[in-house]
Amino acid sequence: MMKDAAATLAILLEHVVDGAGSRPDAGVTTAILTEAARFAERYLAPLAPITDREGCRLDAGRVGTAPPHKSAWQAYAEAGWAGLTAPDDAGGQALPMALAAAVQELMDAADPAFGMLAINARCATRLLVRHGDEATREAWMPAIAGGLWGATICISEPQAGSDVGRIRTRAEPGGDGMWALTGDKCWISYGDHDLTERIGHFTLARARGAPAGTRGLSLFLVPDTLPGGARNGVSIARLEEKLGLHGSPTCGLIFDGATATLIGQEGRGLQTLFAMIVAMRLGVASQGAAVAQAAASTAERYADERGQGGDPAGPPMPIARHAEIRRLLLQMRARAEAARLIALQAAAWVDAEDEGDPDAAKRAALLLPVAKTYCAEAAFANADAAIQVLGGAGYVRDWPVERMLRDCRVFSIYEGTSAIQGLDLLLRRVLGKDGFGPLHDVLDRLAPSPVLVLAVRDTAEALAGVDARSQEAAALPFLRLVALACADGLLHRAGRDAGPLAPSYAALAAFHRTEATIEASALVQRCLSVDLDVAFDGVFAS
Repeated sequence: MMKDAAATLAILLEHVVDGAGSRPDAGVTTAILTEAARFAERYLAPLAPITDREGCRLDAGRVGTAPPHKSAWQAYAEAGWAGLTAPDDAGGQALPMALAAAVQELMDAADPAFGMLAINARCATRLLVRHGDEATREAWMPAIAGGLWGATICISEPQAGSDVGRIRTRAEPGGDGMWALTGDKCWISYGDHDLTERIGHFTLARARGAPAGTRGLSLFLVPDTLPGGARNGVSIARLEEKLGLHGSPTCGLIFDGATATLIGQEGRGLQTLFAMIVAMRLGVASQGAAVAQAAASTAERYADERGQGGDPAGPPMPIARHAEIRRLLLQMRARAEAARLIALQAAAWVDAEDEGDPDAAKRAALLLPVAKTYCAEAAFANADAAIQVLGGAGYVRDWPVERMLRDCRVFSIYEGTSAIQGLDLLLRRVLGKDGFGPLHDVLDRLAPSPVLVLAVRDTAEALAGVDARSQEAAALPFLRLVALACADGLLHRAGRDAGPLAPSYAALAAFHRTEATIEASALVQRCLSVDLDVAFDGVFAS
C-alpha cells in the first residue's frame, strides 16, 4: 500500500488535490518526483546520520558544516532543485508550490535538516517576486535560484520571540538610499554556514521615529558580505546546541551598523514578510508530512520483519500480526497520509491564490495554520509510535526513528507555535471579517462526514458567543477539530479518486473516520467546557 512515495504523490497531485490549473502534466510530475526520490536516496539518506552525529562547528567566528554536507548541497544546486519555484527569468523552473511540497516531502523524509536551507531559498524567492525592487531581484534571485547564495528570515530577538511588536533592532537611513541596521537576532536557521558564497538576511527592524508595536516595523535585506567580499557588520553571537536538526546550524546574529536594503514599504514590514511566512509555514507542513511518512514506513518494515510470539514449536510470527501493533500502524499510516494530503492541499490553494483566485486565497489562509500544526504534531506522534513499535531497537541509534523524534520536535514551535496557529485560525480566519464563509467553503469542498461537519460548525458558532478569554483557551483544540474534519474529507476523496490506490485509501479513511469521531467529541468538550483559569488558580494560586 502506497509504498512508492513518488508514484503516490504524483497520483494525489493529478487526481485528488484541487487548486491551480497550471500544473505540469502527469508525466512531467512523475518524472520530477521520481528524480527527487533518487536524489534523496543517493545524497540525503547517507548524509542524515553523519550530520546528526557531527553537527556544525563555530570556528573563528564562522560556522562550518560536516564535510559531506557541502558536496550534497552542490549536487542539489547543480540539479536545479533550489530554483524549483523561481521564475524562468531568474533561472528557475516556475513550478507550482504543490509540486515543490511533494518534492520537499520526498527529500525531507531522508533529511529534514538539509531541507531547512532549501525552504529558506524557496521562501526568499517568493518574497522577492512580490516585494523586491528590480535591482534587488536581478541581483539576488538568480543566485538564490542557482543555490549559490542562501537566505534566512530574522524575526526573533532575545526579548521578543512571537511578540514581534517588541522588536528593538534599529534601522537608520543613509544618504545613498541604503540603511544601517543595529540589533540582536536569535533562532536563525542557517544563520551562517559554508554551503553558499553569500547569505541574505531578511530582517524585521524599526526605523527611527517609527511607532511602537508591529505597525512600526519594516523589512530589510541584509547581506552577510558587501560586494567586495568584506563582512557587512554581521557577526555570529552563538551557535545553538539543539535537541535535533543537528545538520541545520541555528545561530544568534549581531547586526552592528550593517548595510541593508528596504524591502517593500517602510512601516509595512510584517505585511511584506508574510509572503515569506506563508511559504515557511507550508515548508513546515511538508517537513511534518515527510517525517510522519518516514516514521510510519520504518515501523511498517520493522513490524513485517521482526518475529515475536506465536506457537513456541514454530517460528515466531511477525509482530505486525499482533492487535496492538496493528492499531499503532493504522494510526500512523492514517496520520501520515492525512498530513501528506493536507500539506499538498494547502500548497495547491496557495498556487490558486497566486493565479488570482480570491476564494482560494481565503481557503489557503484558513488551511495554512491547520496544515502547519497538524503535520507538525503528526510527525512527532508517528516518531513516538515508531519507537514503540520498534521497542528497544527504536530507542538506540541503530535505527533512525530516535533521530526523527528529536528532529521533528521543533516543527510545532518555529514559524509560529501551535497555540499561535490556533489563535490565527479561530480569531482571524473563522471569527474574523469574512465571517464563517471561508470555513463553510473549506468544509463544503473537502466534504468530511456530516458528524464532523456539524461538530466544527456548531463549535464555531458557540465560540463566536463567548468572551475573548474563553476563545483563547479554545483556539488550539478547535484547530485540532478542524484538522480532523479536513483529514477525513481528504482521505475519503482519495478513497474515491486515487485510481489504483483508491481501495487502500478507502479502507484507511474508514478507520480514520471511526477514530476521528471519537476524538472530535473530546475536542468539542475541551473547546466549550473547561475553565482553565479556575483550574489553574486552584492548583497554583497561593
